[in-house]
Amino acid sequence: MPSVQPDGYVSLPASGKGSPVLVLHPWWGLNQDIRSFCDRLAESGFVVFAPDLYHGKVTDQIAEAQTLTTALSEKGEQVSADLTEAVNFLKTCAGSEYARIAVIGFSMGAYYALLLSITAPEAIRSVVVFYGTGPEDFSNSQSNYLGHFAELDEFEPQESVIALEESLKRAGRPVTLYQYAGTGYWFFEPNRIQAYHPAAAALAWDRTVAFLNQSFQG
Repeated sequence: MPSVQPDGYVSLPASGKGSPVLVLHPWWGLNQDIRSFCDRLAESGFVVFAPDLYHGKVTDQIAEAQTLTTALSEKGEQVSADLTEAVNFLKTCAGSEYARIAVIGFSMGAYYALLLSITAPEAIRSVVVFYGTGPEDFSNSQSNYLGHFAELDEFEPQESVIALEESLKRAGRPVTLYQYAGTGYWFFEPNRIQAYHPAAAALAWDRTVAFLNQSFQG
């Protein structure tokens, strides 16, 4: 592993080797849900890094999360630099045989995952998003896409999900978007007790791991 690690969380499989996956946290920050998710990925054989885009700040309050997200959106150059550093760090951790990585983003992180796939297309082979959309022009992308969305979502309108799918198809990118019946925003995150939906979360997990494995085999 490189001697200098950017702010963030690393999780490695028992072998110390595996396909590289970048995880981009939601507007809460790099909380325990994301760290646990990284550990589960590592247990499934992936080398995982989750950069801390807030550099130490974490919240479980919606109002504060909105404030943190807004502040981050005004730091475009810093975010771009942090993401570039994170990608390079992860690739070094995984080894020279991996020229491209997968990226998974949750809500706010989903936007940056989608953005990364068009600003660094040569580095990103696949993208997974949880209840989040993003840019409209994917003509530069070289990625495959998987998305998990809630049926009852007060933050991400169905129109945005449809627009994302249409944009990816226009660009000729392989895309599969799932909607989970009876779920709301944050259905995958155990710490959001009122929203967490164990059955939908388990299905989304299985689909994500299968997608990642297929992506790196292709």
